[in-house]
Amino acid sequence: MAETTVSLTVNGRPSAVQIDESRTLLYLIREVLGLKGSKEGCGEGVCGACTVLLDGQAVNACLVLAVQAEGKELYTIEGLGAEGNLHPLQKAFIEVGAVQCGYCTPGMIISAKALLDKNSNPSEVEIRRGLSGNLCRCTGYQKIIDAVRLASKDDK
Repeated sequence: MAETTVSLTVNGRPSAVQIDESRTLLYLIREVLGLKGSKEGCGEGVCGACTVLLDGQAVNACLVLAVQAEGKELYTIEGLGAEGNLHPLQKAFIEVGAVQCGYCTPGMIISAKALLDKNSNPSEVEIRRGLSGNLCRCTGYQKIIDAVRLASKDDK
């Protein structure tokens, strides 16, 4: 297996890592960088648990090769807020109880951020469409939609 250096910006910090060319971005995030917020659910790009922002676009990290991130800006859930200074989406998810087991939550929040970055006042239909690549087996989605709607009002 051929290794290469991938240089990218991770959560606002420049980074250069050695990685096998066949490894996914999710592997780079979790196993090389040690950022465990992004989860592997299906490994097939269906569930959205591994959703991250790559140059501002929501992508399934399990489907992107790490080498494709060369020169790009990557944001994971760890880059959105900090303890005591949560992002409005994180605050809203907590406030409305939009989490149960929490497995899908990082991917949901990242997808919601991508949506709100493009449309700061989405309708319910637009929120549902923006989250359509993310599966949740616990909440029934309404609280997640409510959280995105609340965050859209707070993120002004």
